[in-house]
Amino acid sequence: MKILIIGAKGMLGHELTKAFAKYNPILWDMSDIDIADKEQVDKKITELAPELIINAAAYTAVDKCEENEEIATKVNGEALGYLADVAHRINATLVHYSTDYVFDGTKKEGYVESDIPSPVSAYGRSKLDGELRITRSELQNFYIIRTAWMFGPAGKNFVETMLLLADQEKEIKVIGDQFGSPTYAPDLAKATLEIVESKKPSGIYHRTNHGQCSWYQFAKEIFKVFDKKVDIGSCSTEEYPTPAKRPEYSIMKSTKLEPMRSWKDALIDYKESKNI
Repeated sequence: MKILIIGAKGMLGHELTKAFAKYNPILWDMSDIDIADKEQVDKKITELAPELIINAAAYTAVDKCEENEEIATKVNGEALGYLADVAHRINATLVHYSTDYVFDGTKKEGYVESDIPSPVSAYGRSKLDGELRITRSELQNFYIIRTAWMFGPAGKNFVETMLLLADQEKEIKVIGDQFGSPTYAPDLAKATLEIVESKKPSGIYHRTNHGQCSWYQFAKEIFKVFDKKVDIGSCSTEEYPTPAKRPEYSIMKSTKLEPMRSWKDALIDYKESKNI
């Protein structure tokens, strides 16, 4: 199977490269293709003619999206229309990643694939736009994989931020009233491989590690696993305002696939991967 991974140098792209290694995937990043350039997408991907296109490229700076919504919509939204169109023409399958931010965060029990999105931020709106451009296109073979709170060895993430703060601060406060499902990038990459190889029906899938927590609970577990002695306290969203509104409850539930392993087990693996 001829596979193209776009966004190969990012945190998830790095893990996808390893998960799909047996297929010798073609790896493209920003220097190789601008997915927001329709002509470039058409020309380069048509010439390459992959059977599977995995798009791990995105504008993920959530707060910056508030002031750059037009750019976010081009990369996270319009570009997916271009990828869907070219995938349809060359009869390829498209894999794309979306986010818990397409929901408003009011459903305490968690969101399933069939729940109606209602984003409350520019980032969420741009990612929903990308989803809709795929589902409303002529493309029949696609997987939209919604994930959340991703962490992994190959990029900046919440775990690394907490560990850095632990070495710099005597006291740390972390938001305790936003709840979600952490996701380990290597596990998400493996889950993507399983979905593709098992030829699951096209559609939307939720893939996060099993379990839920607040950012405060996540931080406490990080310090426990990494054996950091930190004075940590909980604060409210109101005490820590950000340009972009975050969903209060964005726990992701899957009705189509078996649960992945717990995020706590994945966090232990993450520590071991760092040789600490």
